[in-house]
Amino acid sequence: MDPCDESEIFRALRGVRRVVINTCHGGFSLSDQAWRRYCKLAGWDPNDENLHAGMIARDDVNLLAVIDELGITANGDFAELAIVEIPWAVDWVLQEYDGREWIAERHRTWP
Repeated sequence: MDPCDESEIFRALRGVRRVVINTCHGGFSLSDQAWRRYCKLAGWDPNDENLHAGMIARDDVNLLAVIDELGITANGDFAELAIVEIPWAVDWVLQEYDGREWIAERHRTWP
């Protein structure tokens, strides 16, 4: 699958952004197969010990392509990855509790 697939362009034109989250307690991780596929699409060396899945933006087109392509086999240990659609213009932030994640709209807070 081409990470610059027309469908991502059409989603952007419709005002929709896709973001990968982990839907269970445990934390975001990719299977070995998903990691190798992501690295190939992104031009990364999968054997580089300085690279890890936590460095990937959750709306990265290559990550979205891997999740679309591999489905549940993209899930790493203790992960259940899902793609969530949110409005394109939302200033979003990834939040989590005990590894279970959700998308929230970013806002300002003070102590």
